[in-house]
Amino acid sequence: MQHDRRLPRYLALAYALLTAYACLHPFSGWRDTGISPFAFLVAPLPRYNTFADLWLNALGFVPLGFMLAASFWHGSDKRIVLMSTILLCALLSGSLEFVQNYLPTRVASNVDLATNTFGGLLGGLAGLYWGNLFDYSGALASWRRRRILPGHIGEVGMVLIALWWLTQLEPTSTLFGTGDMRPLFDLPAAIMFSARRFVVIETLIVSLNVIALGLLLRRCMQEPSGVVVMLVLLGGLAVRSLADYIFIVPPAPWQWATPGALRGLLVGVTALIVAWRLPGWLQHSLACLAILLCTVLVNIAPENPFELASMRLIHESHFLNFHGLTRLADFLWPFLALIYLSANAALVSRR
Repeated sequence: MQHDRRLPRYLALAYALLTAYACLHPFSGWRDTGISPFAFLVAPLPRYNTFADLWLNALGFVPLGFMLAASFWHGSDKRIVLMSTILLCALLSGSLEFVQNYLPTRVASNVDLATNTFGGLLGGLAGLYWGNLFDYSGALASWRRRRILPGHIGEVGMVLIALWWLTQLEPTSTLFGTGDMRPLFDLPAAIMFSARRFVVIETLIVSLNVIALGLLLRRCMQEPSGVVVMLVLLGGLAVRSLADYIFIVPPAPWQWATPGALRGLLVGVTALIVAWRLPGWLQHSLACLAILLCTVLVNIAPENPFELASMRLIHESHFLNFHGLTRLADFLWPFLALIYLSANAALVSRR
């Protein structure tokens, strides 16, 4: 009996890299304070931590712990799996805290190390009990063999969808909008705001993303399913609603449901139904074109002053780390999707 655990390994590696980026962003102003980089281990407990800081810090390492525990081969000693998961999470967290000593915008903390490790423990326990869904005979693996392309190309496609869900935890972006480079380079909006123009651009961004995501999913499935596409889109809306509820003060879970976004969903789903039956080469071209057009629109879209005035993001320190993580995923996603579609087309052409 095979027990393929490559997918959780890919997810764990991707999540660890994104976590490292979030904790070390913006990678500037490096300096040596002259204090031992290990001093944070025995430092007094910080007074500025809030309950939200603590649970966000722990929650951030739960997915990593789950994926690490699920990455071990079926039949491994559960005690060894759990201890290894905790150790890996602690090593990652401790290494990041160590490096943060040299960044002026970061503060190394033993509380962060403890809560990260605790989150890894919780995730590891969950991985021990539910990690078998990645087994060859598990529900996810069985579904994957039936629906998704075999080999690395199918697994990378699933990771890409998971990364797209992560981008929806960015509460300041347009619904489904990805590839915004302006925060990265501190660029102003390219065009002035007008209500009519904003609604049109928002409608186009949402509809093009629905088309691109749906066709990307279509290209990585060996047995196409419109139900799967709809579930992925509904999952994206649920994640965005969760982000608007948690990170906006006061909570606004339906902040995304603007007239432009709702029209974009209707137009995008309708266009996707039409495109679903097109030839494969045309679907590939249409998906790439939709991603490129949407990325351009995201980067020229004006800021909505009414939304900015009506919402306020929470400013706990660990949310800012998480905010950096989601912004990185948001920036990278369309480019990773284009690379994936190119690799997918090359693989299909060789068959």
